[in-house]
Amino acid sequence: MPKTMEVTVPKYYLGQVATTRQIVYMATFNLILIASAYIQIPLPFSPVPVTAQTMAVLACGLFLGPFWGAATVLAYLLEGSLGLPVFAGGTAGLAKLMGPTGGYLLGFVPAAYLVGYLSQRVRPMSYWRLLLVLVSGTTVIFGCGLIMLSLFSSEDSLLVMGLYPFLPGAAIKIIALTSLLAGYKKIRQSI
Repeated sequence: MPKTMEVTVPKYYLGQVATTRQIVYMATFNLILIASAYIQIPLPFSPVPVTAQTMAVLACGLFLGPFWGAATVLAYLLEGSLGLPVFAGGTAGLAKLMGPTGGYLLGFVPAAYLVGYLSQRVRPMSYWRLLLVLVSGTTVIFGCGLIMLSLFSSEDSLLVMGLYPFLPGAAIKIIALTSLLAGYKKIRQSI
């Protein structure tokens, strides 16, 4: 009797192979990122608006993992740089990535990766550990944003323009996302 050969699909081929489900998740989070960019509050003293994007970026890393979360955010940045109106307030263009807010946008990619990586590695994931994971991702976004913003502002006004006004909103977003995930986890365990 001849032996039958089992055919397996490689998990890795020039990176990871996306399944149909993964592509649907990525497309969904891409739309969430775009929608979150339209939720904005312009600040009269800063070129950086308050948006819901940081919360969406953190969620990308948490739900999609490091590779696919970062890839989704990278696709979003590519869409905007090619002229699709996906950045804050419906703006677009490569100049946006090179302007005062460009560092925040570019910081989304490593932040999504870091949050995805840490969320997979830190076990058991408690409420406080998840909170710290999200704070670390937010710190990356602020760090990258402040580096780029420093090219467009004076040293004296840098933190007033790019950090201090955003800390309360960042705290609210982090706590909301952590609480949402904690509630989701309890619901899943009770089913």
